[in-house]
Amino acid sequence: MKNTLNKIVLGTLSLGTLLFVSCDSILNQQPYGQFTEEQMDENAVEGLLASAYAGLEAHFFGNNEAFAGPSTNWIFDVRSDDALKGGGGISMEGNIHQLEISNIFSDNVSGLDKWKNNYYAISRVHRAMLAIKGAESITNKNQYLGELKTLRAFYYFDLVRIFQYLPYFTENDDASATNNTTYTQADIYRFIQQDLREAYQMMDENAPSAGRFNKYAAAALMAKACAYTQDWDSVIVYADYVIGSGKYALYPRYQDMSKIDFNNTYESIIALQCSTADDNAHINWSNLLNVTYSAGNLYGNGDDFFYGSQNLADAFRTDANGLPYLENAPSDHVSASYTGNVDPRLDFTVGRIGFPFRGNLYTDAWCRAKDIYGEYSNKKCCIDPTDSRMVQGWPWGASALNFCFLRYADVLLLKAEACVEKNDLSTALSLVNEVRAKAQRSIDLSYVPAELDATKANYKVEPYPSFASQEYARQAVRMERRLELAMEGHRWFDLVRWGIVVNTMNAYFASEAAFHPYYADASMSEDEIYLPTPYEEVTNSNGLYK
Repeated sequence: MKNTLNKIVLGTLSLGTLLFVSCDSILNQQPYGQFTEEQMDENAVEGLLASAYAGLEAHFFGNNEAFAGPSTNWIFDVRSDDALKGGGGISMEGNIHQLEISNIFSDNVSGLDKWKNNYYAISRVHRAMLAIKGAESITNKNQYLGELKTLRAFYYFDLVRIFQYLPYFTENDDASATNNTTYTQADIYRFIQQDLREAYQMMDENAPSAGRFNKYAAAALMAKACAYTQDWDSVIVYADYVIGSGKYALYPRYQDMSKIDFNNTYESIIALQCSTADDNAHINWSNLLNVTYSAGNLYGNGDDFFYGSQNLADAFRTDANGLPYLENAPSDHVSASYTGNVDPRLDFTVGRIGFPFRGNLYTDAWCRAKDIYGEYSNKKCCIDPTDSRMVQGWPWGASALNFCFLRYADVLLLKAEACVEKNDLSTALSLVNEVRAKAQRSIDLSYVPAELDATKANYKVEPYPSFASQEYARQAVRMERRLELAMEGHRWFDLVRWGIVVNTMNAYFASEAAFHPYYADASMSEDEIYLPTPYEEVTNSNGLYK
């Protein structure tokens, strides 16, 4: 049996719009050899691109594999202090429970599925690159190859943040002869950044169609990748390319990210393109089981995975000045009866008993295992259940709502972080307050469906008047990233790159155990930050992997 890197499948596809064809239909086709010049026309190129972009769905092998090793990375939010696995109990998707309590083994299927999904996607990128490079009659090759370089960088960036040891190879290398120790993480980050530098120069300002990449997608991903190597000058340069393009803006209101009508607008830079056409083949399978249980089955028989932690809910508390508690937080916790001030993003992010949930009353009956996981069901993946564009029945709560891997607010906050590290506190302050202004204008009780209830909560969020010191600014930016990007798959990776994940998580386990007793014996050590190379890949590599 060969390992994943040798199982390279290529399907020729047609592409009318950029709604990816069924992955099942791709994988059911027989592998093809190299295209001839006569075969390689514009339609063939579009099909190859669709095949490469389809890796963003992480749906190569089946539904559960997309759920266990998802492109949305919600299972890594579960590794952080933001989220809990959820579902019916700790034994359901026990592999994700093991990640949640930092019980790390090389045979965890979530690690294997993440590895397989991304390397299958990389193999498709490479096949497309080789075919396009060899075709003389194709116009605008640079745009195509720039998109593929950005995709390759995206898939490797996803992997290098999760696995400490992994093989890196390009379209010109023999994947079956590449081991997982030749290159360090630092090497792989350099390769990722080189791809993105080149892609930025190669691509057009305007994407050829919705969902495909323009040069600013490469710039945004470059800014993010450079933050991981603490190349703050480059973070600012590439963030400024995105900001200065004039193509992006913050959503008018925070809730807009959960509305289909806002797909591919405002903040959307790199997004999974979802659709309920083609027998629901291109819904967000990664978040499929995460829709709330819902009284009355408003979202079908939602499996109710992916809950916010008490620690996360408490982070949304604000003081008399409408600012988050960066230290000396009050002892009383957010609950249905909490009377202190809160940032409105709390009730756009998670459900709270007695509060609206997409215009409906959220009660205990919405929580599948409230005694284990509490009440804070994830909201961001759910649309209004009365929207005719939501699938009724299976697949639960499925819709055409895109998932943003990288949005404009993320870029603004990355630049703010870089400015703090460069001690440009005034620019950092302005950027953070720009994001907070969106939260402030989201306190709009006329917006539908209702999410806020001003009779039960005191919503207050205000701009920072100043950053008194670099350390205070650093804490403020890090908190703003947590509040703005909560439950979107970023928190764990931020904690790791800031070098505070072990201390943060051990303190979290100790405090959160009061609400979720299964944390009582949980702990994390430095050697549990990265997942090991999957056991199945090692055993099937004939000694190539360690």
